[in-house]
Amino acid sequence: MSFLFDQVGKRKYLTIDERRAFLVAAAKSQPKVHTFCATLAYTGARISEVLALTPAQIDFSEGLIVIECLKKRRDRIYRSVPMPQDMLDLLDGIHKIRQAQQSPTKGLQRIWPWCRTTGWKHVKYTMVSAGLIGIHACPKGLRHGFGVSALQKSVPLNIVRKWLGHSRLSTTAIYGDAVGNEEREIASRFWNTF
Repeated sequence: MSFLFDQVGKRKYLTIDERRAFLVAAAKSQPKVHTFCATLAYTGARISEVLALTPAQIDFSEGLIVIECLKKRRDRIYRSVPMPQDMLDLLDGIHKIRQAQQSPTKGLQRIWPWCRTTGWKHVKYTMVSAGLIGIHACPKGLRHGFGVSALQKSVPLNIVRKWLGHSRLSTTAIYGDAVGNEEREIASRFWNTF
């Protein structure tokens, strides 16, 4: 069985429409919760990786968020994920990132000084506000949804691997195991060849 489904075959990832609903609900929350949830959705990062972000890891000139891979056994392995300009502007507007980058101390302080449990609760509350309930309505469901959506939108597998910080391409390839509307969309592109 794939890690995208539970023991009874229920989906453990958010669809594109569910991710959109999550972002709409996040935009209605407190500003810092909004930016936290949006960063999770736009990067595909693990919750602990987003909570570890500092202003120094936001690269405005290149349009990137640089994420330290916290699951690796070695220290200081980073990956960069391109961000839309409006997302970077939102982070700067709420958290004064550019200003913090000018200070040697503030530039290295975490953007969201919450514990993992608090971050998880903010995501779950936003999921419920978006009407998303079930095994897929969690931070990991966002990460899995990021991987599935990227592959559905024809992002090359090696790029998705880089963005998600996987060590093996075979791990990333599992996200090609789409079902429901995603699988029908892929099938319809195939059917159009007849």
